[in-house]
Amino acid sequence: MIGDDPALRAAYGLCRRRTREQDPAEYALIQLVPSALRPACWALWAAANALDDLGDDRTAPAAERAARVEEWISALRRELPTGTSPDPVRHALLDTTARWRLDLSELHGAMAQVRDDTRGRRFDDWAAWRTWGRDNLLPWFGQVRTLFDRAGVPVALRLDTRETYEEFLDGVRLTDILTDLSADLAQGDLLLPDEAVRPFPGAAEDLAHRRWSPAVAALVTHLTGLARQWVTQEGLGRGMHPGPATVLDTMAALLRAQLDAIGTSGPALLRRPPRPAFPARARILAPARVRAALAWSLTPLTVPPARHPGQAAPPPADRPALTTVLRPPPPHPTGLRPPSIPPGQLPTHVAVIMDGNGRWAQRRGLPRYEGHRAGAAAVREVVHGALDIGLRHLTLYTFSTENWNRGAQEVDAILGLLRREVADDPFRELDVRLRWHGRSRRLPPDLVDLLHLRERTTRTRTGLTLTMCIDYGGRDELTRTAAALARRARAGHLDPDLITEEDFARHLPHPDMPDVDLLWRTGNEQRTSNFLPWHTAYAELHFTPELWPDVDRRHLWQAITTYTHRQRRLGTAPVDGEDEAGDA
Repeated sequence: MIGDDPALRAAYGLCRRRTREQDPAEYALIQLVPSALRPACWALWAAANALDDLGDDRTAPAAERAARVEEWISALRRELPTGTSPDPVRHALLDTTARWRLDLSELHGAMAQVRDDTRGRRFDDWAAWRTWGRDNLLPWFGQVRTLFDRAGVPVALRLDTRETYEEFLDGVRLTDILTDLSADLAQGDLLLPDEAVRPFPGAAEDLAHRRWSPAVAALVTHLTGLARQWVTQEGLGRGMHPGPATVLDTMAALLRAQLDAIGTSGPALLRRPPRPAFPARARILAPARVRAALAWSLTPLTVPPARHPGQAAPPPADRPALTTVLRPPPPHPTGLRPPSIPPGQLPTHVAVIMDGNGRWAQRRGLPRYEGHRAGAAAVREVVHGALDIGLRHLTLYTFSTENWNRGAQEVDAILGLLRREVADDPFRELDVRLRWHGRSRRLPPDLVDLLHLRERTTRTRTGLTLTMCIDYGGRDELTRTAAALARRARAGHLDPDLITEEDFARHLPHPDMPDVDLLWRTGNEQRTSNFLPWHTAYAELHFTPELWPDVDRRHLWQAITTYTHRQRRLGTAPVDGEDEAGDA
């Protein structure tokens, strides 16, 4: 449903034609969604592709391409309040954003990445490559998921686990790279990690000269098998509405067909992009169209009305800005400022066990969940204090794996409070990058979605990194890391007898998380409770009597001040004149 506006119909028509001509597989997938949702999908695809085209246009130098991408993004930012644009692709995107109430701020990081990619990309290992690929793909896929949510589909492309979903997208990215290998090599790009190419001596040089060799053939065979493994996820659509599940299953089948074409192309892979034969695609798409039509015929959809010529655009407040203006935190009510501590003496990473919420409530004759509500206000205060003093990393023990053993009413209250806090996004205008550490299987799917959303929309912020440990257990983290190492050893990538601490650290769920300098626990308890055992091996411990809801930013400042008075030797011998007690 596009409406009667000729300019708008022309804009969506252009997006449709570009999708069909430039990516027939994507167009075929969009044809599997209800007709009312297709224009929005065309607009999203065309916008992403328009940016990629600007960034990839090698007729212009890198600086000019970066400037063109930035101008496209800036124009979209300027046009967002008006809901219209002279550029047809942006015009369709803005209409889609307004009608379906999408939040384009989620796309800012992915758009900025296209600009940054004009300077070239090189990846040392798979971890860096995955971060790059996921940061680009996840926000756009997130918009499609939101689109289904707005249409009232019961399960909006929600997968059981984050790991499965993201590994599938890794397969999408790797398949795209193998498909476009000839075009990328012609431009001097090799968008593969060194870790992947290194085991095939001579392959990098041969690819640079576009020579097909045994090393290149072996590398392509290896990568094709890896991509096939990633896109073949058992039960990928389990628990989903059958409409989106059919789209996702069909996407996986088309990717496997594309990998078949890559695997049989041989030297031609370095000259032109391979494409599956028409019969192979038809065998996949014909039954998929039948299944999708049946699924959607039984599903009532909520479709917003189209705008008509002369109709005013929705008010700007209904459309979040593409970027957020970051502000300093509000001052403490007393006007007190943080102590002046030289940056070299500040801890880099403070981790907090926020103990005492339940006891705080019980002492006041309140239900335990009221203590958690009061504790949420303390979290905001401590985050403000961390920003005030210039702390780089703050990690909060929010909900442990053991907390599931509490009463059902208290667990529901805690999860409900977390859901509201993450949805309200109290740090939206602060320079806070939010990260989540923990498991997803037992958490409500909508909370998991919100946590991923906040991670995506704040990933480019450079101030405080706030890590929320939710359904987290230290022994579980170590077990998962050991399992990851075992898989690598079984695949022949690691010698079990030569595994080092550095190898272990690289396989942690968050390998870039720095060691904890200061572990602070409130509530007058003196134990670490299965919290960050790897990262706190040499942390200074600080235990205080106040219950968490009674804490504000001044308590954080005091904890940090105490830390600066500690002698941290990390196992070295004390210098002459120092007290030798506790010299471990």
